[in-house]
Amino acid sequence: MADAEETWGEERQRHLEALLIALSDRIQTLAERGELLAQAGELMRLIGDIKSELFHYEVRATYDTPEVADSRRIVTDAQTPGDPAWEPTMWTPEEEDEPEW
Repeated sequence: MADAEETWGEERQRHLEALLIALSDRIQTLAERGELLAQAGELMRLIGDIKSELFHYEVRATYDTPEVADSRRIVTDAQTPGDPAWEPTMWTPEEEDEPEW
């Protein structure tokens, strides 16, 4: 699960904080100009982007870091039956057959 959508680190947290501050600044600017409602479409777009990131922030605990994902894969591989070629057989050295070419 190393996909960027499925990881959350400090850089992504700083990015979300910057988005929230930029939205706040934009709202202040539009309010000072008296254009707050005139730019509703722009605000909806900005809020939508932030809403998506906020959702990911809220569920970040469910994301695996690359290290956790690799550890989970190792455990899963160890718990599942392996390749049948590596399974023990009832072969004994006395049953040696000539190979067929």
